[in-house]
Amino acid sequence: MDTAAATATSGRTTPVPVTGSGYAPAPGRLRARTATLLGPRLLPYWTAAAFFVLFAAVSVLRFRSMATSSWDLGIFEQAVRAYAHLRAPVADLKGPGTNLLGDHFSPVLVLLAPLYRIFPGPQTLLFAQAFLFALSAVPVTRTAVRFLGQGRGLAVGVAYGLSWGLQKAVDFDFHEIAFAVPLIAFALEAVLRGRWTAAVCWAAPLVLVKEDLGVTAAVIGALVLVRARRAVPLAVGLVAFGLVATAVTLGVIIPGFNGSGSYDYWNKLSGAGGPVPRIPADTAVRTLLWLLLPTTGLLALRSPLLLATLPTLGWRFLSHEPHYWGIDWHYNAVLMPVLFLALADALPRTLVSARPWLRAYAHHLPAAVLAAALALSTTLPLARLTEAGTYRKPPSVTAAEHLLERIPDGATVEADIRPISRLTDRTRVFWIGDTRGIDPDYVAVELHDGRKPEQALEDARKRHPKAVYGILGAAGDVTVIERTGRL
Repeated sequence: MDTAAATATSGRTTPVPVTGSGYAPAPGRLRARTATLLGPRLLPYWTAAAFFVLFAAVSVLRFRSMATSSWDLGIFEQAVRAYAHLRAPVADLKGPGTNLLGDHFSPVLVLLAPLYRIFPGPQTLLFAQAFLFALSAVPVTRTAVRFLGQGRGLAVGVAYGLSWGLQKAVDFDFHEIAFAVPLIAFALEAVLRGRWTAAVCWAAPLVLVKEDLGVTAAVIGALVLVRARRAVPLAVGLVAFGLVATAVTLGVIIPGFNGSGSYDYWNKLSGAGGPVPRIPADTAVRTLLWLLLPTTGLLALRSPLLLATLPTLGWRFLSHEPHYWGIDWHYNAVLMPVLFLALADALPRTLVSARPWLRAYAHHLPAAVLAAALALSTTLPLARLTEAGTYRKPPSVTAAEHLLERIPDGATVEADIRPISRLTDRTRVFWIGDTRGIDPDYVAVELHDGRKPEQALEDARKRHPKAVYGILGAAGDVTVIERTGRL
C-alpha cells in the first residue's frame, strides 16, 4: 500500500496522496502540460493528424465499397508495384508495355516502392496520399498561427484541411500530385519566413512530381527574389532550374520514354484538326471565384504568393479539355496551399489597414472562411463519414470480390474501372479494348444499363476473334469471362 507524503503548513502536517511511486502532479504543472500539448507549437501537428484520419477513412471506405471512379489508382499501382520489384514503371492500363515516364514525368513515385513492398496493395497508395495531404496542413496551420495568433490561425488551418480542393482530390483515388501539395506548402511557408535556402530545397523536387510543376518551382524562386528584394543566388538558380527542367522533360525525357517519340498531351492544347474548344468566359470566372471566394474571401489577391497559381491555371485554361476547366477531380489540390498561405500573408497587413471597414472584414475573415469550409463540407466527401451506410460493405461488393478472387495470380486480365482496383496488385491488367493484340486469360467487366453476362461474352469474342471464351461467373454487377482455348 502506498504511503502518504507530508507537507508542513502552519506547523501542521497535511497528508498529500501519491499515485504509484511518484507524486501527483500539481494543478499548475498539469495545466502547463496541457498547454504544451495544445499550444501553438504542437497544434499544427494535431491538426494534420486529425485530417490524416479523416482523409484515410474517406479513401479506404470508398475503396472498400468498390466505388472507384477512375482507372488512375490502377495505373499508379502498376507503376509503384514495378518500382517495388526494381523494374521500369510499366503501366499496362495505358497500353501493354507503356512506360509511365513517357506519359507524365513522375519519378517521385519511386519513394512509395519500399512501403509498397512491405504492404502491397492499392490501400497503401491511398494511405500515402492521405498522409501527404494531411502533412501539408502542418506548414499552413503553423504559418497561420504564427501570423494571426492561435485562434485565428487554427481557424485558417482547419479551413484548409476542409477545403473543397483537397476533399475532391482525396475522393479521386490516387494521383501523383499528392506529393506536390506538401512540397508547395513547405516551400511557401519558408518564403514567408525568409528562409530562402529552405524554400529552394522544398520547391526544387517539384520537377520530379509532374512535368508542369517545374514552372511552379520557378515562380517560387521568383517569389523568393521578390520577398528578399535582392538577388539570392539559390533563387536565381531555382528559376533557371525549373524552366530548363520543364523544357528538357517535355522535349527530351518524356518523348524518349514514349513509344511515339512525342508528348501526348500537346494535343490538349493544339487540338487534332477542326475547331478547338476554348474555355467559356463564365466557366473561367466561376472557377476563379470558387478558388478565391470561399477559401480566402478574395483577400489572397493582396498577396504576391498568388502568382504561384498561375502556371497550373495557365495550362488548364489554355487547354481545350473541359475536365481541366472546372472544380472537379484533383486538379485544384495544388492550388489550395497557395491560396491559404496567401491569405495568411495578406491578413496581418489588412488588420492594420487605414480603412476601418477593411480592418473589420479581415478581423472576421478567418471565422468566415472556416464557416464556409464547414458549410461546403456537407456536400463534399467528408460528409459521408457522418452516414451509417458508409461503414457497411454492400453484399454485392463481397460477392464481386469473391468472383474476382477466382482469377489466379499472374493471369492477364482485360478489365474496366471497378474490377481494376481488385486485380492490379496480383495480375497483369489491361484496359478494356486496349490489349493491342493480346488475348487475355480473363475479362472482368461491369454490367451497365441492364446488360447481361451473355452480352459481355459476345463483346469479348468480337474483340478477340482468335480466342475461345466462356462465362466464369457473374456477381454484384461484375462478370468474369475466361479464355478456354484458341481457334
